[in-house]
Amino acid sequence: MLNAQTKKYTISGYVRDAGSGEELIGATIRILELENTGAATNAYGYYSLTLTEGEYTLSVQFVGFVRQEQKVTLSSDQKFDFELVDNNTLSEVVIEAERQDQNVTDIQMGVDKMDVRELNKVPVLMGEKDIIKTIQLRPGVKNGGEGTGGFFVRGGAADQNLILLDEATVYNASHLLGFFSVFNSDALKDVTLYKGTQPAEFGGRLASVLDVRMKDGNNKKFGVDGGIGLISARLNVEGPIVKDKGSFSISGRRTYADVFLKLSKEDALKNTQLYFYDLNLKANYKINNRNRIYLSGYFGRDVLGFRDLFGLDWGNATGTLRWNSLVNDKLFSNTTLIFSEYNYKVSIDFSGNKAEIVSRIQNYNLKQDFQYFVNSENKIKFGVNSIFHRILPGKLALENNPIPDNKENNRYAWENAAYVSHEWKPLKRLGFEYGLRVSSFTIVGQGEFYDYDNDGNITDTTRLGSSEFGKTYFNLEPRVGMNFLLSERHSLKAFYGRNTQNLHLLSNSTTGSPTDLWIPTSYNVKPELSDQVSLGYFRNFLNNKLEFSVETYYKWLQNQIDYKDGAQIGINQSVESELLFGTGRAYGIEFLFRKKLGKLTGWVGYTLSRVEKRIEGINNSEYYPARQDRTHDISIVLMYELAPRWSVAATWVYYTGNAATFPSGKYEIQGQVVNYFTERNAYRFPDYHRMDLGITFDGKKRKRFESSWNLSVYNVYARENAFTITFQEDPNDSSKTQAVQTSLFRIIPSITYNFKF
Repeated sequence: MLNAQTKKYTISGYVRDAGSGEELIGATIRILELENTGAATNAYGYYSLTLTEGEYTLSVQFVGFVRQEQKVTLSSDQKFDFELVDNNTLSEVVIEAERQDQNVTDIQMGVDKMDVRELNKVPVLMGEKDIIKTIQLRPGVKNGGEGTGGFFVRGGAADQNLILLDEATVYNASHLLGFFSVFNSDALKDVTLYKGTQPAEFGGRLASVLDVRMKDGNNKKFGVDGGIGLISARLNVEGPIVKDKGSFSISGRRTYADVFLKLSKEDALKNTQLYFYDLNLKANYKINNRNRIYLSGYFGRDVLGFRDLFGLDWGNATGTLRWNSLVNDKLFSNTTLIFSEYNYKVSIDFSGNKAEIVSRIQNYNLKQDFQYFVNSENKIKFGVNSIFHRILPGKLALENNPIPDNKENNRYAWENAAYVSHEWKPLKRLGFEYGLRVSSFTIVGQGEFYDYDNDGNITDTTRLGSSEFGKTYFNLEPRVGMNFLLSERHSLKAFYGRNTQNLHLLSNSTTGSPTDLWIPTSYNVKPELSDQVSLGYFRNFLNNKLEFSVETYYKWLQNQIDYKDGAQIGINQSVESELLFGTGRAYGIEFLFRKKLGKLTGWVGYTLSRVEKRIEGINNSEYYPARQDRTHDISIVLMYELAPRWSVAATWVYYTGNAATFPSGKYEIQGQVVNYFTERNAYRFPDYHRMDLGITFDGKKRKRFESSWNLSVYNVYARENAFTITFQEDPNDSSKTQAVQTSLFRIIPSITYNFKF
């Protein structure tokens, strides 16, 4: 019979924001009497700790909130919910002596958790708060070019990032041809970027996972907040459905450049369309203490048109229905049904002959995830998911000859996965996280599928009937990591992981375009594979107020895709014949120094890296730089509180110019001058650097109303960075060719008014 001292009991519950009732993701619960013993809340604010019978002190904290302590006499299973007070709601700033140190103690590495509230102060283009722009300022993350919303993580291409909004895939996260993202910060609750080895529950992309969670809504009181800027206006409404049991949140955003165009005296401008909009919706309801349901959706669209001559519109739609259930105090269940769609339409009028090009990608996803909190040293995650993909590649239709939406025009696939992972801390200073993801991808008919040789000739044809299963690809994706605490303030971490990708974006532009094509793995296009090893050192100073980290990584890439010279990928029905395949490698080292507390906060990041491909038929089958290859990347972000209501911010970025393919010479044929190219990506754009400044003034807080003004200046010293480089005949000497650089943005001031009541 066990004596009283060996009995174990479970403490569990939720950690919430006292002001809104929102669950806090990643809040830490520490046992002060036990060194390195504690837990963190999961993606739904739930924690569970199993301890030996006794008396303990629970310390609960979350960045930006006042720490709470709770004395507990543990002699049975107990439930403790905590509501933390936001520092910003207090009359004086609360500075805790003890701060979070997850960057040192957590097993995971290569994880970047963004503070959504930080977005209000970081200066960005046109004053539009943008998580993508802020993420691009972190080490290991590179932007797609001047002002663009695409990003590259540790050498991965733009399509190798899995972007999730409430677990639904967002296929194109950009507005206005990439200058803004689809994420309205007013609607967001939590943003986490996994740029290293991904946890086993994520799959389908090689480079990273950007996990974005929307606000659940205030379940205590109604509120309205929003903002008005130079190009757009935002409004967010939230409140309880039933107080303390359910809530809703509705956020909308729209640009209004087209409204001003209507005032023009020129007919051409009056009939020009140029705008985008976003709509985020979410509701939740607590059925009882163990069951809760969530329903969320996103709808966004861009419209660009010039009279009746040209039109381009594109957009995303997502929907998520989720059921959270506490099976018992140790087992947490999450069942989710998800819908995602991205589509675009191009309309062109050729002298009265109208044509349309359309493309669409849809998926339906069913997920079942479990978390089992064995004890404070062991946590197990396991689950399955099944995704049905429906893809309509680019199709051309003339007026009065619509595109038949039948199975011959679409591509179908069925993607399945199962995973299990175990977080285990056998010793106080040693922790492991290891897991396995098993994935499959099945081609589904109807239609003809081809194999091609390197010259683009068909070598084999497979015919599948309606809903007939074709070839299936199976892949094992092991992932393992380790954290060794050298002391309470510094640690060493190491990770290895494999990822598989079965959806591929075809783009031959540097920054991407809304009309780029998604294609699935096929008989000819094999799944892309990535094996990554990484090693990191993490060190905190001054009671965790200062963080320093250095991470190095190496990736082996298989089945990489590139294009033949002069490839046509638009509405080419045999686009796979334009593709070439090979291997790649990416490696680098990342440094981050960050200050989290005090009047002066911010970070300095530096990345030294390379990413190269080796494709048969390109550059004599030797390694060459990928388009996203950059040697150096530096970002400095500083925010300073001048006074209780005044703060200033500055960012400075520098990076090596993107790799590019420029003409090596020219020749004349039948009176026409033609440029010719030799090596792929053998040249570089000029190096890029820019400084932005911003100042924020918070209005006097009243009982029911808050406001602020933000003034920012983009590209303060008017650096003329290259957006494009074209080549044309030298007007002074026809035997010579000159390079012409186009710069997009010089100094751009902006002002935004924000309010909340």
